[in-house]
Amino acid sequence: MKIRHFVSLLLSALVLSACATSPKFDTSGIDTNITPQIAVDKIKTLQGAPVIWGGIIIASNNLKDSTQLEILIYPLDINQKPDTEQTPLGRFLAEQEGYLETADFTQGRLITVRGILNDKRIGHIGETEYVYPVVKINQLHLWKKQSDFSEPRIQFGIGVMFHN
Repeated sequence: MKIRHFVSLLLSALVLSACATSPKFDTSGIDTNITPQIAVDKIKTLQGAPVIWGGIIIASNNLKDSTQLEILIYPLDINQKPDTEQTPLGRFLAEQEGYLETADFTQGRLITVRGILNDKRIGHIGETEYVYPVVKINQLHLWKKQSDFSEPRIQFGIGVMFHN
């Protein structure tokens, strides 16, 4: 009977570890109620506050000493992945020291970042002026591309049955 319990626990651990694909950023000390609009409105009191935001990359640019990503923010699901089925919450600029390959960080890719509110910056969306909160990136997770012609969704598993 002990061997069955051990095998059952081992199989459970393997199944659960196979499902772990999210970044799992540390959320301690992070106020998840801070939106880009709140950050812009209260930048003087929130400057230096940690945030975890994610969304769809709108644009990526390599600057002299950093890479800047413009991101349309969405609420995050329990795996910290942007939930694009929800209403967007605004936009923000994420800055990474050094170089990120903009061919990987392209328009339309999903990303989650953990960073520090650094400042606000005036930019434009089309001809409209927009004030962006700026986040200095500490960690990021670029989600896998979702293609229209993905692999077949066939899964195999191992069934275990216990009898008394």
